[in-house]
Amino acid sequence: MNKLLLASIHDVGPRFESEVDRLADLLGGVLHGPKFAMLVVPDHWGLAPLGSAAAFRARLRGWADQGIEMFVHGWFHKDLSQHQGGLAGLKARHMTAGEGEFLGLTEAEAARRMADGKALIEDATGRPAAGFIAPAWLYGPGAMAALQRSGLPLAEDHMRVWHAATGQTLASGPVITWASRSRPRQLSSLAVAALARSFFHGLEVTRIAVHPGDTGVPALLDSIERTVRRFARQRRAGHYGELLAGRAPE
Repeated sequence: MNKLLLASIHDVGPRFESEVDRLADLLGGVLHGPKFAMLVVPDHWGLAPLGSAAAFRARLRGWADQGIEMFVHGWFHKDLSQHQGGLAGLKARHMTAGEGEFLGLTEAEAARRMADGKALIEDATGRPAAGFIAPAWLYGPGAMAALQRSGLPLAEDHMRVWHAATGQTLASGPVITWASRSRPRQLSSLAVAALARSFFHGLEVTRIAVHPGDTGVPALLDSIERTVRRFARQRRAGHYGELLAGRAPE
């Protein structure tokens, strides 16, 4: 079984502790252990600072000790930039509900938030961060430039996983995810997941991403479980870090 399944829980932090617990139980039950990643937000929307949440930091360390990879997932997860039209403005309006934090940042500000997030999460877990994944998988030019010198190994967007320093693609193919914020988006994501269960089996690496908001919609939870279970029958659940082992020499 050479094909790989990479599952992840987004928006991990004290603001969504109960939702993260529920998703971790679901993934851990289907995958027979903590064979997934967590994407940690240092201060979700400025309302849940990890730095002052000692109990949750202890939980992160416990999860990391079990083998769960920890990614830096932005800083606020909220987009505070003023976009003046163009492609960035289009993405900010239509691809996310105001959460593309790294879409409009300068290189200096993106680098600062990446470094601060890395330091905070590594201090909490006692282990190196697995990489950086921008909120809503959206990166502006400043974020891409900062990522190259961040010292973080991996990055990911909707369509690929890459080596942060070199840009080398390590895995390709669309991530399977669900949207909970409106009924049309829920229906659309349910339909896409159903198609993925039938047509994505040729991918060498399948990625599945879940979010705290998914827990409030029973149909999404059912779809998530069926999707993870379907792929787990035909491939091995593993870690993003395994992709680095096969990376060509620089």
